[in-house]
Amino acid sequence: MKLIDGKALAAKMQDELKNKVDALQAAGLIPGLAVILVGEDPASQIYVRNKARQATAIGLNSSVVRLPEDVSEEELLGLIEQYNQAEQWHGILVQLPLPAHISEEKVLLAIDPEKDVDGFHPMNMGRLWSGNPLMIPSTPAGIMEMFRAYDVDLAGKKAVVVGRSNIVGKPMAQLLMMADATVTIAHSRTQNLQELTKQADILVVAIGKDRFIKAADVKEGAVVIDVGMNRDEEGKLHGDVDFDEVKNVAGLITPVPGGVGPMTITMLMEQTVRAAARKLD
Repeated sequence: MKLIDGKALAAKMQDELKNKVDALQAAGLIPGLAVILVGEDPASQIYVRNKARQATAIGLNSSVVRLPEDVSEEELLGLIEQYNQAEQWHGILVQLPLPAHISEEKVLLAIDPEKDVDGFHPMNMGRLWSGNPLMIPSTPAGIMEMFRAYDVDLAGKKAVVVGRSNIVGKPMAQLLMMADATVTIAHSRTQNLQELTKQADILVVAIGKDRFIKAADVKEGAVVIDVGMNRDEEGKLHGDVDFDEVKNVAGLITPVPGGVGPMTITMLMEQTVRAAARKLD
């Protein structure tokens, strides 16, 4: 078993990003990332704080707007439009989830697709599925960087993605197909799931169930990517893969924490810098 060290890879990429930002600044442009947080969701607060910290570390112009839980949908959409029109902001991110009275669909549609660094706008999803991506959801993008960094050859391999969300599962499947893998999407309703996962050369798990995948579910020598983030009763963080079991079977595996998470934030920064560079061009 070899560990895929997402934390170390993210640190290396952030150093490279800082050099890119320095070059853009020398050309008279500072990449700008605007993050909007609605309400007091504890997990969202942590994510936003980490994003802001990383943005500042690589030299981005970073703005975090915290809105109350009862902010109106109209006010939120108006704020997004202000950022759409402001040239100094190259990336806009609205932290999910949103309060029940605000339409997530309307919010995602309101963001300028060229500034949609989360890659969730339907236009960006469509571009990805047509094989011509502009902005890609950060978690799948980060996983693809892991494959590149660890020389994982995807061409012709059997890949199983466990999870079908728009954020991870579906875009992950498309990126794997674009890399010439043969892909199966499975989910919580899939029958005989173990039969599928046992065949996978590449197994990406994003099902949201604590330590759901066991050693018996994994092919010997498989590459196992764990996207899950679950806390037990003691507050300890675990993935969707039972790491202690599966590490004895997998050829490559990501830990939780320190695997996919750091790469997700890094790719968000990467896409912000790319968006700024496109404006300079």
